Amino acid sequence: MTSSPHLADDARYDRMSYRRCGRSGLKLPAISLGLWHNFGDDRSYQVGQAIVRRAFDLGITHFDLANNYGPPPGSAERNFGRMLATDLRPYRDELIISTKAGYDMWPGPYGEWGSRKYLLASLDQSLARMGLDYVDIFYSHRFDPDTPLEETVGALASAVAQGKALYVGISSYSPAKTREAAELLRQAGVPLLIHQPSYSMLNRWIEAELLDTLAEVGAGCIAFSPLAQGMLTDRYLNGVPSDARASQGKSLSPDWLTEENLARVRALHEIAQGRGQSLAQLALAWTLRDPRVTSALIGASSVAQLEQNVAALDAAPFTEDELAAIDEHAVEAGINLWARSSDAG
Repeated sequence: MTSSPHLADDARYDRMSYRRCGRSGLKLPAISLGLWHNFGDDRSYQVGQAIVRRAFDLGITHFDLANNYGPPPGSAERNFGRMLATDLRPYRDELIISTKAGYDMWPGPYGEWGSRKYLLASLDQSLARMGLDYVDIFYSHRFDPDTPLEETVGALASAVAQGKALYVGISSYSPAKTREAAELLRQAGVPLLIHQPSYSMLNRWIEAELLDTLAEVGAGCIAFSPLAQGMLTDRYLNGVPSDARASQGKSLSPDWLTEENLARVRALHEIAQGRGQSLAQLALAWTLRDPRVTSALIGASSVAQLEQNVAALDAAPFTEDELAAIDEHAVEAGINLWARSSDAG
């Protein structure tokens, strides 16, 4: 049984702020929706469809995917392709759809990392799964230390030349490799649009150099895991719920939920309450406090959770005293799963 096509809310652009992506002509919503979790075949398609519909009605125009999102890998793109076909096809020109390639996707030596063979084959597969002629942004999902960067970047440039991507980006690259990639792309006539790093109050690695690098090369920044894989939510204030990500062997390790880290989370929760926000809303607003951060990339397991997180944009700006109080507790917590990529080179 199929649902009726979605009729988008006429007021959708009244509720969202949009930020220019680096020095490009493209603007992204301050909050974007990622389909890393909750949109694979292990979850209800109808729930995912409702989340995507509501996201668009709230002004979220950017939907972020990757070839390996699921589970199983590829299923998030297939499911999103169904949603495009049934709900969002009339609005394609209002959407920014991104995908990535870099992690293990199929057997054999050509199914991961950063070779031209893998990146362009993966992009073709992603387009087929989503039923698209092109994506708006195609990313190198991680730095490949064994492939010349010229080859990886050349594949990104080819995707644009072939009309299969409008823009290109990189994810979890070091500042040095970001500068190198940006220069190689510039020489190819294809600007580096955006970098997607992990960033949160408990994972602040981009502040030391990467943000300055992105400003220097004119690229935008979209922060993923701004809620620290769920640590910066109300779920762990009193232990680990049985249905939480930390208890399911996913991207949040129970080993990170030390008493020291939980004490930081509880202190940040107190600051959030003082601002009339949830901890998650505080974390998202804090991530967006720096104008060099174009967008915060959130996930959602329900429409209610999506709405609560988008409401982070309604909060008053931070005072200097609030930022100072946050800094006392917003410190590195050893949770950067992607440091191997960003530390390389």
